[in-house]
Amino acid sequence: MFSKLKKWYEVLIRSGSILRSPILLAMRLYWGWLLFQAGLGKLQHIDPFATLLASLGFPLTYIQAYAAALSECSGGVCLMLGFASRLMAIPVIITMLVAYATAHRQSLLTLFSDPGLFIEQGPFLFLLTALLVFAFGPGKLSIDYLIQRLIFKKSEF
Repeated sequence: MFSKLKKWYEVLIRSGSILRSPILLAMRLYWGWLLFQAGLGKLQHIDPFATLLASLGFPLTYIQAYAAALSECSGGVCLMLGFASRLMAIPVIITMLVAYATAHRQSLLTLFSDPGLFIEQGPFLFLLTALLVFAFGPGKLSIDYLIQRLIFKKSEF
């Protein structure tokens, strides 16, 4: 009985491991593309975005606006390609946390009393994707994996 349970558990683990890279790829492509588009939209409409930041109390609004928009654009491209993924996840995470702390403050303040409000906000899935890529890497279907295999001669992430 125990050996059959152990065997099924091992099959389950292998199945999940096989899906890791394709799932990470799908997340990176979808949310990376949307993140790139969000950043591009901010760059194309920098004046209204800087005005929004000013209304939220940000200093140096144009510098902050360009920093956030470029973080989203470059972070989105790097996520899609799986290039410098963990490195680029850091500014994306920071940008999304700042968005929560300012523009989506109420959802942050009610995180435990109304978690639905928190996950409904725009930054949530970008933040989640960036956190997952930072923690687990971009997977085997990425430029980072090729670099690791070819330059560092490592096969595991």
